[in-house]
Amino acid sequence: MALKDNEVREGLEGVVAFESTISHIDGTVPELVIRGYDINDIVNNLTFEQIAYLLLFSELPSANKLADFDAELKSLRCIPNSILEFLTGVPGNSQPMSVLRTAVSMLGSMDSGVGVPDQNSILLKLKTLIAQIPTIVAAQARIHAGETSIEPDLSLSHSSNYYYMVTGEIADEKTLNAFDSILVIYAEHEINASTFACRVVMGTESDVYSSVVAGISAIKGPLHGGAIDGSMNMLKEIGCVENAENYVKDALAQKRKLPGFGHRVYRAGDPRAHVLKSMTLELANSRNNSKWFDIALEAEKQMANLKNIIPNVDYYAAPLLYHIGFPVILMTNVVTSARIAGWSAHILEQHGNNRLIRPRAKYIGKSGMKIQKT
Repeated sequence: MALKDNEVREGLEGVVAFESTISHIDGTVPELVIRGYDINDIVNNLTFEQIAYLLLFSELPSANKLADFDAELKSLRCIPNSILEFLTGVPGNSQPMSVLRTAVSMLGSMDSGVGVPDQNSILLKLKTLIAQIPTIVAAQARIHAGETSIEPDLSLSHSSNYYYMVTGEIADEKTLNAFDSILVIYAEHEINASTFACRVVMGTESDVYSSVVAGISAIKGPLHGGAIDGSMNMLKEIGCVENAENYVKDALAQKRKLPGFGHRVYRAGDPRAHVLKSMTLELANSRNNSKWFDIALEAEKQMANLKNIIPNVDYYAAPLLYHIGFPVILMTNVVTSARIAGWSAHILEQHGNNRLIRPRAKYIGKSGMKIQKT
């Protein structure tokens, strides 16, 4: 439906701001298509390195190109000592996403070529952030646990090294497949709030780091990426399967929104949630601990019966990440460490065909006021 003159769409719902070749959501099917490939096909066949390459270069890599790209990302993994010192020195009660936001801003302040506007320079900076944000998040996880941060292992894949830097262990096959799938699933999701924030800042011809900091600031919110933390905290509050029914009923009676349920675009189900649901069950069974899955399943049933509201991607990603070993307080950071790949594609696209993003507001304030001189 076309917009009428001066028509307001709260939250810009349904407003098409620009053309893009990166991804598309059809909430009625439902489907998520990235560079022409369905998300289910992507999750079943691509590693994080491959989806990152696809996002950056608009095509799947050949074996040789993938090897070169993988080697380049590995060479960029290590972060400056000053960043590690900062991460170690922040107060223990600091909000982890705020710390990540500052760390990325610090990286920008140390980049002498931050203002170089050519596409190749921007691409290198984005590759560096794709490689380094997981290193920062892993260091945060170690420091949060009272452990010493672990340097990247350049012999390991992106996801395997990430897991190793967090746990100090090499992931078994099931764990690694689950973790890599989470990173792939969260890598890109069309024009969500954080992606839009990245594009708005890049549209002003600001720098890459400012754009990514804007994305981090947006995804931090509980109505966006922060919902994954809330999902796991909710499951822990429920505590056991037997409590799920009353918990959901009480929340609905108090008109509280339950984290991990509902979506602005997906009306017929979130295809990413379906994939993660089966993975969560598989990993839980492999560890003989289905407690969190069982609670999530029962709460999902209650929400379906009482409100007919579907779970979104965060709902089952939360217990899956919890099984893998990430503390709840850092789950949004993990989402960010994957979404940087999609943000990078959008930043490149905005830079390559830029027009300042400048919406208007419908004024509903007073008029005709006069200043009385005294």
